[in-house]
Formats: sequence, structure tokens, C-alpha cells
Amino acid sequence: MFKFHQMKHIFEILDKMRCLRKRSTVSFLGVLVIFLLFMNLYIEDSYVLEGDKQLIRETSTHQLNSERYVHTFKDLSNFSGAINVTYRYLAATPLQRKRYLTIGLSSVKRKKGNYLLETIKSIFEQSSYEELKEISVVVHLADFNSSWRDAMVQDITQKFAHHIIAGRLMVIHAPEEYYPILDGLKRNYNDPEDRVKFRSKQNVDYAFLLNFCANTSDYYVMLEDDVRCSKNFLTAIKKVIASLEGTYWVTLEFSKLGYIGKLYHSHDLPRLAHFLLMFYQEMPCDWLLTHFRGLLAQKNVIRFKPSLFQHMGYYSSYKGTENKLKDDDFEEESFDIPDNPPASLYTNMNVFENYEASKAYSSVDEYFWGKPPSTGDVFVIVFENPIIIKKIKVNTGTEDRQNDILHHGALDVGENVMPSKRRRQCSTYLRLGEFKNGNFEMSGVNQKIPFDIHCMRIYVTKTQKEWLIIRSISIWTS
Repeated sequence: MFKFHQMKHIFEILDKMRCLRKRSTVSFLGVLVIFLLFMNLYIEDSYVLEGDKQLIRETSTHQLNSERYVHTFKDLSNFSGAINVTYRYLAATPLQRKRYLTIGLSSVKRKKGNYLLETIKSIFEQSSYEELKEISVVVHLADFNSSWRDAMVQDITQKFAHHIIAGRLMVIHAPEEYYPILDGLKRNYNDPEDRVKFRSKQNVDYAFLLNFCANTSDYYVMLEDDVRCSKNFLTAIKKVIASLEGTYWVTLEFSKLGYIGKLYHSHDLPRLAHFLLMFYQEMPCDWLLTHFRGLLAQKNVIRFKPSLFQHMGYYSSYKGTENKLKDDDFEEESFDIPDNPPASLYTNMNVFENYEASKAYSSVDEYFWGKPPSTGDVFVIVFENPIIIKKIKVNTGTEDRQNDILHHGALDVGENVMPSKRRRQCSTYLRLGEFKNGNFEMSGVNQKIPFDIHCMRIYVTKTQKEWLIIRSISIWTS
């Protein structure tokens, strides 16, 4: 109770500060971020929702932490406890086990168009039989119009009955009584009143969806209800997560649009749900997510290309206005994510600022950047364990700096790692080939090389005046 009254007092102070402030977005955000940093002191680490979620068919209810069950939005926003919501199950069967990935969708009635069924269809059709065993899809029908919900449930159950029976698809609804008052909200950024109401409700819709999904899987990805998926997107996501093992991250992005393809650890979902509820009327959800990521100490965006999800809707869920946004990094056909086994990297080139060697080997959209290399300069990868390589692909330069390529170079593979005081390195190398137009690509490496590979080396064969960007190094193993 002491913490609750402290927090209430802080809200009152913050409201006064907002009334006194000039109409400056920058100053408001500064106040908001400082406040969030203070609030983070009160965020407890144990946000695991109490009890297992026992799924019951049709209109059964779900209650979290029943001893403290309340219907007030004020208590829903209390960071010191779990969010208490009784969900309606519109279509579901008991979840037999925790999955690897939950895919969350929130949907409301649109004035024009309806893409939800196509989105669900794309999720399942673009997944293999083995991948389907590792995913669950949760659809939150968040509209208060019961007739629309009933019609959507009928369509979903008719088209995807086998996925519902298999426990891969659940359709839920959080009743209107749990929502805050959505009229007379603050009009930040001079948005019209109906726009503020729409985006504020959307924040609460997402919060209740996140809260529900906290214990259903190890990871969670948010999609919008008008999206199509890349082939075998789950396998691609798993490879990316594996490549980041041991690395701290809060959010991974598999699309650059809105709230599409944003991936989280499931243990962060209760905290994110509380965060969206706390600031539901302040700004759109994708803006809030940027603050959430920063408060949990992920400084930079971690986004992967090509994108795995594409916006396909033509009409927005807000007023049916046109929305032609497309992700130009999306590739619908399956793309082969490299394995890039664990390795250490070093170079004797003059590295520019923080564009270090490891960034060329990462799955993230980053690169190595060095000052003009000289003959004999090297960029070396030493694998933790010897590997059998099927394919190698190295790209240099970028669209913006097309001349910062390796103009004269070769790629070598090595064996017999020798111990060294400074770093491990191979004693012998075999040349695979030369770079052409700044790129190197070779398949069937395992058929050309008679030994397991311990090292791979990019070797500069001629001094150049241009700087060098190594955009990506991709390795596929046998």
C-alpha cells in the first residue's frame, strides 16, 4: 500500500508538470523518460503470472491471482502485482505444453476490409509440419461489438478447426469492464479526439493480449491482423536467436513497420503489459515500445533483414483510411539464414570508430568499416571448433557507399590452429578463390576442401585508396 500511495502521488505531480509545460514534445518526452526511470525502481523481477493457465472451451473464464481480483483499471496498472483479468475463451482447447513461440494478434472491426483470416492462414501455411508443433497463435478479438465477434469466431472455427483442436490456435476476448474510460483523454501531439481514443484503446488491447500470453511459450512475436509471413519464418527466427546466445537483448525486430514482427522473451511480457497500461493514453504503442526497450538497457534497434513479415492491408483499422505501407526488405520465399558458428574475429586493418570486425559476422544489420587496406592485410575468423562448410558468401560495400568494396582480395580457409599469446591462428591456408566486384560466393566447399576448417581469412592482394566495408559474412555448415 505504501508503494501504491507513493506512485499515486507521483502521478499527481506528473499531471501538474504536464499542465505547466509548454507545448513541446521534446520536453514532455524528457519528463516521461525521467519518470519511467524512477518507476523502473519499483518494477519487480518476478512478474510470472500466478498459476498455470487452464484452458477451457468456448466462453469459460480465466482469472489471474484470484485473491486480489478487482475490476478497476487503477489496480490493473499497479506495477506491484499481476494484472487481474477474466478472459472469455471464444475458441480454444487446453494447451498441453509450453511452446517455443507464441504469435499474438489483436483485431477489431474495420470499416473497410478484413484481413484477419488471411493473416491466420498465412501463419499456418508458411509453417512446416515440424514448425507447427512449436508455435501457438493467440487472437484477441478486442472489439466490443459482440455480433462482430460472434461472426468472426464462426469464420475462424470453420476454417481453422483442426488447428484449434490441436491447441495451436486460441481466440480470446477481454471484456469491456476491464478497460479504462476512453473519452476525454489527453490530446498529446494535437491528435483528434477519435484518433487518441483509437490508439489508447489499442494500447490496452495489446496489454491484455501480452498479459495472457506470458506463460504460453519461451518467446513471443507480435503481429498485426493484416500481415503475411515469409516461408519457414519460425526456423529463421530460431537461427537468429541461437546466433545471439549469450547476448543481452529485449526486442528483436523482423519487420521495420509498426508493431509487426517484434519479438520478446516471454518473461518480459508482464512488464511490457504493465508498461502499456500505465501510459496507454500518452502515445502510440510503437513509440512506447522504443521507450520500453531503452529503459531495459537495449540502446540500439536490433533488426534483421530480409524482413519476415509484410503488411498486406490496404485499409487501416482506424476509420478505414488508406494504408499502403510496405516493407521493401520483405522476402516471401524462404531465405536461407546462415549458420555462422561461434568464432573469434580479428583484423590488422585500421578500424573506423566502433565498426569492429564482429559486426560483419553478426545477423544484425551492421557491418565492419575500415580505412584503406594495404597488400597483405587480413580479416580472420577462427572457429571455436573445426567445421565442415557447405557454402560461403561475403559481401562488401553498401548501397550508400558502393565504392567501399574490396577491389582486390582473396578468400582462404585454414587448418591446424596454433596457440599464441595474443590470439589463436591457423598455421596453413588454402586459397578458395578471388573476390569479384567486391563479393565472394562459393557452394560445395565441403567437396573441394579435404579437411575440417578451423579458420577463414579475407586477404587483401593489392593496396587500395578506398575505405573497406565488409557488409556480411555468411557461412552454412554441413
